[in-house]
Amino acid sequence: MSHSDNIQRIHMNKSHRHLVSSLCVAAAALAATGVQAQSSGSGSGSGNRHVGFNAGLTDYKLGDGTGVFGSDKRTTAYNIYVGSYFTNSDLGMELGYTDFGRVTRAGGTTKADGINLSLIGRLPLDNAFSLLGKVGGTFAHTDVSSAAGSGVTAGSENSFDWSYGVGAEYAMNRQWSAVLQYDEHYVKYAGNNRDRINITSLGVRYRY
Repeated sequence: MSHSDNIQRIHMNKSHRHLVSSLCVAAAALAATGVQAQSSGSGSGSGNRHVGFNAGLTDYKLGDGTGVFGSDKRTTAYNIYVGSYFTNSDLGMELGYTDFGRVTRAGGTTKADGINLSLIGRLPLDNAFSLLGKVGGTFAHTDVSSAAGSGVTAGSENSFDWSYGVGAEYAMNRQWSAVLQYDEHYVKYAGNNRDRINITSLGVRYRY
């Protein structure tokens, strides 16, 4: 790698960190404002807020390029998030971070991570089961390395694009629940390539 390539990579990494930090601050401030409004408009607001952790399978929807290079589009993803439902409502907001994992592709590797801010909704079916849905946007960072002649562009890219998800929640008690979730995030890769990443995950949620 040339000296100019190293400088460009350093600048892109700094830009990535600055953009992630700015989005985190803005999203956290927005979420805090919603929580403050909720608390001032009702009693304790107990049970409207939650924090959760999911782990599951990532499916990168990407081409393999050319040549005889092997590929593995699936790996493990991790997601941590916080959210709050509005007062007397089944609608709310959620902020989360996802590590989409790293896969082997085109003689190199492809990896991605992202911060997501979404409008969320739930449809209670009974006292224990609820259907879940969300739609929003994800600020993603992707990093691709590839072998010469693979036809796959190497490099890093930052992007902001839409995402959505559906799921189901089973409340084990007043505070703990199990969540099954399916999400799709659209991200951009080096060379102006845009595609989606699918995640099917299982996790736990704590309500407070």
